[in-house]
Amino acid sequence: MSDASNQDITLMYASHEKIPKKDFRHEVQAKKDVASFLEMAQLMLDMVETSLQDILDTMLERILKDETKCTMASAKSALFTHDSVRHFTKTIQGTSETEYGGIDYDQSWICAFASVTDIKKRHVAIARLQYPRNLGETSQEVQFIVLVIAPRKEKTMRNALETARTFSTLFMYPEVRQELLDCQDEEEFMATLKKTEEDLRGGEKTDRRRIKMEAIKSAAAFERPGDQKFTPGAGVWGDLKRRAPHYLSDFTDGLKGRRSLHKLLSATVFLYFACVLPSIAFGTLNERNTHGDLDVKKVFVSQTLGGLMFALFGGQPLVILQTTAPLALYTKIIYEFSHSLEVEFLPMFGLVGLFSSAFLFIYAVFGLSRVMKYTTRSTEEIFALFIVVAYVVDAIRSLTADFYTHFDTEGCKFVNLTALNSSLPENGSSVHSVLTDNCQPERPLLHMILLLGTLWVGITLYNCTKSPYLTEGKRELLADYALPIAVVFNGFMGSYAFRAVQLERFQVQERPMFQMVALDSLHPTAMVVALGLGFCLSLLFFMDQNISAAIVNNPAHKLKKGSAYHLDLLVVAAINTVLSLFGLPWVHGALPHSPLHVRALADVEVRVDQGHLYPIIIRVRETRVAAILSHILIGLSLLLLPSPLNYIPQAVLNGLFLFMAVSSLTGNQLFERLMLLVTEQSAYPPNHYIRRVPLGKIHLWSFSQVLQLGLLCGLGFAPLVYLEMVFPLVILSLMPIRHILMPRILDPKYIEALDAAHTDFQ
Repeated sequence: MSDASNQDITLMYASHEKIPKKDFRHEVQAKKDVASFLEMAQLMLDMVETSLQDILDTMLERILKDETKCTMASAKSALFTHDSVRHFTKTIQGTSETEYGGIDYDQSWICAFASVTDIKKRHVAIARLQYPRNLGETSQEVQFIVLVIAPRKEKTMRNALETARTFSTLFMYPEVRQELLDCQDEEEFMATLKKTEEDLRGGEKTDRRRIKMEAIKSAAAFERPGDQKFTPGAGVWGDLKRRAPHYLSDFTDGLKGRRSLHKLLSATVFLYFACVLPSIAFGTLNERNTHGDLDVKKVFVSQTLGGLMFALFGGQPLVILQTTAPLALYTKIIYEFSHSLEVEFLPMFGLVGLFSSAFLFIYAVFGLSRVMKYTTRSTEEIFALFIVVAYVVDAIRSLTADFYTHFDTEGCKFVNLTALNSSLPENGSSVHSVLTDNCQPERPLLHMILLLGTLWVGITLYNCTKSPYLTEGKRELLADYALPIAVVFNGFMGSYAFRAVQLERFQVQERPMFQMVALDSLHPTAMVVALGLGFCLSLLFFMDQNISAAIVNNPAHKLKKGSAYHLDLLVVAAINTVLSLFGLPWVHGALPHSPLHVRALADVEVRVDQGHLYPIIIRVRETRVAAILSHILIGLSLLLLPSPLNYIPQAVLNGLFLFMAVSSLTGNQLFERLMLLVTEQSAYPPNHYIRRVPLGKIHLWSFSQVLQLGLLCGLGFAPLVYLEMVFPLVILSLMPIRHILMPRILDPKYIEALDAAHTDFQ
């Protein structure tokens, strides 16, 4: 081989080593390092330079202005491997173990350090970049650069490595970096660093950072029952003891800290639209299924009462209650039974709800939520995708029904425009005699446009945080308000811009809302049937509520205040007891509203791994305030029924369903693995299971989950309403399938990589 052809190629040696964090409690030098930096104030905020060369030139100019012997070239020579390859010689970065054993580089900051011969003293400079920069393989979203240079013959405890270790320890905490990003000036930045150093040093003060990190772990490390002695009510009492100390902070946490008010407002608006519009849709569906006994207004009342009661008294306030598609299907079953038994629907509905609530009280008191410890990611993913499919099916059913009603009709087939043009008189007065009222092809066409428009606008804005356009703050603002913007824009287009097209609107009946159902009108046979229906319904509540709470309490969300499964189930039982007595629709924990509520209150960092963007939650504001405010607004919206809320077209409601479905697919590994089937192998994301499990085994596992999902969908959307009664039992059967059947099909070590349990139940 010719050396001339390879003269630009060099060899570079790299070594990785784990170093301990700086112990601010016992290492005296750490405090001195921070104090020295605060005095020197070599801080550069919101740097606009884009290249590593320009960034380092600016930082070194500040550092070396008092160093007469040290040149820029010698400093760069120490910092970089060599001139032709701009790669730091020595760096410190934060790393962590992922949920399944992989390595996650914290790419939002980097500390570069070097020992230089010709300088007189140590120097530290910190730069906060205005926009994240790509500085290399494991530093693709850097926003903080810490630069440390020290004399080559400096004392051991004051050398470049030890000084770099000090400042790296300060920057390794995501919540600290979030506070530093929000600082408006150098004084505030310095104060935040000083406060962090004091927190880590402890002394008379509490080591808040350590407690926070331990709380993140303990919130997910739920105590398993093991051989503990069982005591009725122990689970509820344990939940109360765990959550009661945090009750006041559940209100204040939504108000404290920078950007908290913005997040609180955006989460409130999001929840309002995310709850109001499905309430209209499910209210319309219930009105059709029950011939007017349950309608939109009753759904609004139950949503307001149930949501407020749970937001005030529930153990995990981030869970959002709502009437759902499975409950609407079950309501139809009860109506069919009441009709066949020749009893009134509302008393039958109320008694089924009371029996169901009684069973839920039993489940909560006897701690049956512990059974849910056998749920794994597989069960949660299958159920979450079932909800996605349910939303998509509801939207498509509504659209196809519109096409069949106003386009694919006998009247439309009869019309022949050529014959029509030749036979009509000049005034065209007979057009409407030919084009019947049912032949309105513009209605389904506009329905489809608004449906897809709502989806497109919502998803585009929701994902704009990954876009290079605008500033980070503006992108986040648009993402936070993606849903209301999509609904308002497309609602305006449908109701005003295309007002010539008559779209379907819901109606509201005037009736007393709080009239107790006449339970004494039911005969004994109806009561026995109601008992059976109530038991099956309680299983649906049990699974839906606990799975929703489990997804909210996922350790990836980094919640700190712990779980409350038994208490939540008890509160849901109490809420539905009240609703049943007045013949109002029931509510339980809803997907995807609950995890999307968590995301709305979260601070998120976007990280890059081999070209793939993925979000990491830094912290979540665990507050009750957003749920309380949104449900107060829903209650006030009763004054807006029927007008102007009925100006929102049904097509926009269906578009909302599709938006909720698509936005909830983020983080669903079953969906990600299904996408591998249509993805080029070289473009596979660097997920842990791709590294640890053969591709054929991955597809086998995904196929088994799809079969289980198909079974759920087959029963959930079955045309035979009585068959839907066994739907809750099928959800329960997912656990024995996972723990008994699947280990016989797939090697347990592969199952552990694909489906490790991430939540335990106390």
